[in-house]
Amino acid sequence: MRVLIAWELNMDKLTSALHRLYLIGGQFTDAAGQTRALTIDFHKAEGEQHWTRLCDVANALQKELGLPAPAVSVSGGDAYRLWLSLARPVSADAARRFLALLHTTYFPDEQIDLGRSEVPLPPSLNEATGLWAAFVNPSMGGALADDLGLEMAPPDAAQAAFLDNLDSITEEQFAHALATLQRQHDASPAPPPMPPRDAVPPGLLLKDASLEDIVRRLHAMGIEPTFRHILKS
Repeated sequence: MRVLIAWELNMDKLTSALHRLYLIGGQFTDAAGQTRALTIDFHKAEGEQHWTRLCDVANALQKELGLPAPAVSVSGGDAYRLWLSLARPVSADAARRFLALLHTTYFPDEQIDLGRSEVPLPPSLNEATGLWAAFVNPSMGGALADDLGLEMAPPDAAQAAFLDNLDSITEEQFAHALATLQRQHDASPAPPPMPPRDAVPPGLLLKDASLEDIVRRLHAMGIEPTFRHILKS
């Protein structure tokens, strides 16, 4: 009986933590499509680059954007995953814009699915691999870089413990981070402007030139062009 009570208490604690951080009425999204959970995947790469990349992004979220520490999980498949918790739900468009700016700024070489509305919530069994998705201790996550999953279901008490000290991103923090990312994006170097039509570069290829370009080029060389249309018999 004591074992059963302890199991129920641990399950209740984990369920409470998941609702506190990520869920809206037990779901990832509400009827309006708003969400409180943002996830970022780091797919398996050579030399444990996926773990290094995750650490770099997790540190940047905290040091550069002033956000609370995210949770870390393994997918039971081919990726690590960062979990960002929002105190108040945001629209799907706002979530996608935020993730897109994070992607551009911090991990442009990583695949990202901006259309994904939800992912399996740990702990859960990945049917394709037979491994368990689970939250992990960030200080030990690198030990799972090869398997990216657990062979056995993780204890609920341990899963709850990994979430206990995590905080949600407040509305003010989210707005500040979004504005910071947008400013960085807007300030990024723009591509060089196209040369004006009047400035024909030396050695202009005819395949790139308009008729006006050709005429100006010939005039600059002291040649008066004559264009004839020849009818073939």
